[in-house]
Amino acid sequence: MSRDGRPRASSAVGPATGRLGRPPVTSHAQLERVGIHLFTTRGFEATSVDDIAEAAGVSRRTFFRYFSAKADVVWGDFEGAVTRMRQDLASTPEGVPLMESLSRAVVRFNHLPAAQVPHHRQRMRLILEVPEVIARSTLWYATWRGAIVEFAARRLGQDEEAILPCTIGYCALGAAMAAYEQWLRDEEAPLDELLEQSFAALATGLDVDVGRVLATHTQAPR
Repeated sequence: MSRDGRPRASSAVGPATGRLGRPPVTSHAQLERVGIHLFTTRGFEATSVDDIAEAAGVSRRTFFRYFSAKADVVWGDFEGAVTRMRQDLASTPEGVPLMESLSRAVVRFNHLPAAQVPHHRQRMRLILEVPEVIARSTLWYATWRGAIVEFAARRLGQDEEAILPCTIGYCALGAAMAAYEQWLRDEEAPLDELLEQSFAALATGLDVDVGRVLATHTQAPR
């Protein structure tokens, strides 16, 4: 689908032992940084939980206090980030249109200081390209989408299981992912602007000639 603007550790993994030149890590953000570094340099499949724990200077048991699976390392403290997005949406003035509210919140959710962009690119490539991470992503996408659905339902005065809030949730996720895919293809493209463009397209309605497209795809083969 920092994403959340969480503080990141700045130390790099040492070339000789793989350990950090600082005390053992004690946060989601620090373990995440170590894990993503190893996934990027060694490969996801070639990196084990034990490798991450050793490089971070913690025990295997400590690792599992923060993450329930290796693939979750890529997401960091995503649950905490979604909680903050919920709070952000809840504080949005009622006078701001629904889609504009969502656009602003999603842009803030994904906004990054320039120094964090390279690390976030590594994270998103893992999320979008590594099969095991893709499979695990379903849970996290549902968590993110749920925050959107909850806000949309509240604004519309509908149940969260109603079709319109659910549709908005799926469309918002699709818009965010489309922006991210474009961002990974074009290193010069600002992520904030791509997200704004995607959500503007949702807010105004996609300008697609559905009839023409359907006719093109249903023509009899020659």
